[in-house]
Amino acid sequence: MKKVILCFLIATAYTASAVPLNSVLSENREHSRVIEFTDDEGVARAVDIDEEPDQDLLDEIEHDSENLYQLFTRENPTTPQTLVIYDVDSIQNSNFSPDRKTVVVAHGWLGSQNNEMNALIRDAYLAQEDVNLIVVDWKRLATANYVTAARGIPAVGRALGEFLQFLSNKHGLDYNEVHLVGFSLGAHLVGNAGRLLNGQIARITGLDPAGPLWNINSNRLNPTDAIYVEAVHTDGDTFEGLGIGADVGNANFYVNGGNSQPGCLTLICNHNRAYRLFAATVTYDHLVGRECSNNISLTLNLCRGDRLNMGNTDIRKSVSGVRKYRVNTRRNYPY
Repeated sequence: MKKVILCFLIATAYTASAVPLNSVLSENREHSRVIEFTDDEGVARAVDIDEEPDQDLLDEIEHDSENLYQLFTRENPTTPQTLVIYDVDSIQNSNFSPDRKTVVVAHGWLGSQNNEMNALIRDAYLAQEDVNLIVVDWKRLATANYVTAARGIPAVGRALGEFLQFLSNKHGLDYNEVHLVGFSLGAHLVGNAGRLLNGQIARITGLDPAGPLWNINSNRLNPTDAIYVEAVHTDGDTFEGLGIGADVGNANFYVNGGNSQPGCLTLICNHNRAYRLFAATVTYDHLVGRECSNNISLTLNLCRGDRLNMGNTDIRKSVSGVRKYRVNTRRNYPY
């Protein structure tokens, strides 16, 4: 009898430890009121997620998002060309080509066009493929308080969708050759862009999609926002994590279990690891997930299902339904 009770308690503990990954509780959980992010300069910012939003800014963003679109190609790998929606000359006078794949990268809260993530992904992609790489700078909203930025994400996402619609209608952009990549709040941003285009975009990659204020938010990234939606989870701790830690894509990769990363001592290190891992996979395509049958196998590193490479540049990746994978990495580049 004692053995039966012990087994029950162990199973219960394992189940509880898996809750943050994807369960009814994790879908409806509340994060701690105060969380900490780090800006582009490495300065830590305490964030009160009950802070009042800046409604005047939200009203302005709704009418004019002021997104900045910076194009990089192999012809101009480090010096951007500015693309302007509805300005035909800005496109025609640039190196944009509809014959190339188009990769769009969106930073997270407190970010800008100049942050580390954009440079890592840009350089990795252009070394591998001749693509149109467009960096979305939504700094005006991203530098507002977190609550304001989160509420404004649908508007800036729709603005990106309208920009891609303009490129398609006037300049031959093929949605089947478009890959949207977003980090943290940027993951929900690109999800809203894909939604505006009725899920016609070939692929979306969400890099540790933001968690605070998004667990039961209908505007978050979801599996129907593109033909294939992939999420990379690196900091999905139940109450403190900066990532969402729940299945928001067709393929959901929980790196080292999805909550903490080897070599990291802070939440922001865990969170930022997502874009560093992705950049590494663009170069090496070496991180392989194993499908997990349930949360217990995910938490205990017992996933033995089908293999699927995480990240990379493959625009034709696909899985049916919604699936979760565990990926194990090392602490140092290329992980």
